[in-house]
Amino acid sequence: MKDYPKTEKYDAGWIEQNWMGPNPLCLLEDLCEHMDLCPGMKVLDMGCGKGITSIFLAKEYGVTVFANDLWISATENMRRFDEAGVADRVFPIHAEAHALPYANDFFDAAIAIDSYHYFGTSESYFVDVFSKLVKLNGQLGIVVPGLRREFENGYPDTLENQWFPELFTFHSSAWWRKLWEKTGLCKIISCYNIDNSRAMWQRWADWSLENFAKEFGVGDNGDDGSIDAKLLEADTDNDLTMVALVARKHLPLHNAVL
Repeated sequence: MKDYPKTEKYDAGWIEQNWMGPNPLCLLEDLCEHMDLCPGMKVLDMGCGKGITSIFLAKEYGVTVFANDLWISATENMRRFDEAGVADRVFPIHAEAHALPYANDFFDAAIAIDSYHYFGTSESYFVDVFSKLVKLNGQLGIVVPGLRREFENGYPDTLENQWFPELFTFHSSAWWRKLWEKTGLCKIISCYNIDNSRAMWQRWADWSLENFAKEFGVGDNGDDGSIDAKLLEADTDNDLTMVALVARKHLPLHNAVL
């Protein structure tokens, strides 16, 4: 499995206590290898969950982070930032993805780890919201659960019994590249499937089977922590992966083409 030296500095138990999906620090470290983050930059951590990616960004890259999430309260995250010693560099924000409180062109970079697929699968979101957040030549980076190939007929027979509507937000790296590229607002720097993401996903699934219900309760869709495990087991064609996408904003918004 690929080494993640920055992530390995963090206690595995602490990561598991605060993760909400496949190891977000590994995913973020992989993404940041394709980005240029420098001390003093202002970075949006969109859909930060319990904020461990925000802590990681502040500690490892010296950036100032706005830790934005809808599901986890700003007060709860603030306690974690205090405990981690980064409260002077990480600011918790509670806001929905379509009602963000930030000025246009405010950030040097906007990042979303395992969250963008919940709100960003349309060109209009990229044009009207996400790209507006960063300065000209600013960086945009996401990691999302996805597919190694687009499914032409909904989903394959192997996944029929484990598929549910939310999974239609899963797409291939080529699909994500086209979604952003065709707007004319950015230059794609990197778009790829993360190596060993299947192993990361499996580790999260194994943990979820044992811990999900007591940590998060049973979801509205009946998720008791077994959904990911069953989905991965059914994926005999190895279609599931984690997709990473990095781009730079390079045109004013009024030049966007849809």
